[in-house]
Amino acid sequence: MSYTSTRFIRHFRLSSAFGCSTRDIGCLRITPAKKKFCTAAISVVQKGSEELLVVVGGGAAGFYGAVRAKTVAPKLNVVVIEKGQPLSKVKISGGGRCNVTNGHCVEKKILAENYPRGHKEFKGSFFDMHGPDDTMSWFSDHGVDLKVEEDGRVFPVSNSSSTIIDCLMSEASRTGVVLQTGKTVRTASANGGKFLLGIGKQTTSPVEYVEADYLLIASGNSSQGFSLASQLGHSIIDPVPSLFTFKTVDPQLAELSGVTFSKVKAKLILESVKRNIQQFTQVGPMLVTHWGLSGPVILRLSAWGARDLFSSCYKGTVTVDFIPDLHIEAVKSMLSRHKLQFLKQKVSNSYPPEFGLVKRFWKYILDRQGFSGDDLWSSIPNNTLASVASLLKNCDFGITGKVLNVDGVTGGFNFQNAWSGGYIAGSTIGTRVSDAHLKGLDLA
Repeated sequence: MSYTSTRFIRHFRLSSAFGCSTRDIGCLRITPAKKKFCTAAISVVQKGSEELLVVVGGGAAGFYGAVRAKTVAPKLNVVVIEKGQPLSKVKISGGGRCNVTNGHCVEKKILAENYPRGHKEFKGSFFDMHGPDDTMSWFSDHGVDLKVEEDGRVFPVSNSSSTIIDCLMSEASRTGVVLQTGKTVRTASANGGKFLLGIGKQTTSPVEYVEADYLLIASGNSSQGFSLASQLGHSIIDPVPSLFTFKTVDPQLAELSGVTFSKVKAKLILESVKRNIQQFTQVGPMLVTHWGLSGPVILRLSAWGARDLFSSCYKGTVTVDFIPDLHIEAVKSMLSRHKLQFLKQKVSNSYPPEFGLVKRFWKYILDRQGFSGDDLWSSIPNNTLASVASLLKNCDFGITGKVLNVDGVTGGFNFQNAWSGGYIAGSTIGTRVSDAHLKGLDLA
């Protein structure tokens, strides 16, 4: 594309269902959002003589960017176009508490490593311009008390996402940002240094054409953003699913649905990937579901292995260490000591408490080893105990597919991407408007 507009601020999300990589497009992680909100039917063409910024998407990044632009350039007309209800993902994130950011990863290189797509680019100045500390300061300065939990996740002290939503809505109203819901930006084209946007309510409804001076695309995982970028001449790499759970074919495992593990070490193995990839090994909580494996550790594996899993047709193996803090020799010793202490007890009724396992899972391990429910500890030879230890440290599960649209606890990194990207986009637009205004005053 030969046309390059200095007024086009691009903002996309590498979402739970899509990944993108484009020429000259910033690929960021943001979420569309939701809250009941009523606005007057104000036409975006009624903007007077001032310049107009149209923000596509009323999510975290869209609101944050809109407020920032309006703060830097108060005379700029800013309109947020949202097809649904704004800030819906903010409302449901973190179990309804809103995981604002992560307070343990403030160093940009460490922070960048939490983004499967974009981590190389984020090691630059991105988070220097607006990082987790800046995000926490912004919300604190606007009346939101925050707390950092043990794992680094940051939440409002109220434990309610409504606190974050009310803050963003209040700032948008105070600064004069206009919100229009129930509409989508369907088309976009460059028009003499500006943008001609086609805006409508439904795909079959009439389109209202609006000329905007600036355009900020913050459409989340919606295909709308990819479509608008393509219309403006940018190339899009085909997206593939990410952040999904693993489906397995293990009837016995399905009986453990609901069992959680606070800490496991899981490694993803794919036949198509011969090289050793550090991110294919993850440590963290895991959940057993009726279809297979889920939880943060699995979601991270799916994110880092998204394209390789896609090319492997979602077939592979996950090897899980259920007691990662114990060396295998220590596990063997614990089993041997337990055997000597409980010789006349059934194996299914007791096991070393240091393992931190639930009884249902212990029975699953025994079943995989071929134990009978009546077997006593005294009847178990030492080489069999070694096999049990090995299974606890290296338990293989065959992946037969994926399950999408799940909740994933990612530690606040998605929203930090949204705050950073929105802030940078809003600052850039606002500064350009202010500089142009000052230049005009000097000429006058």
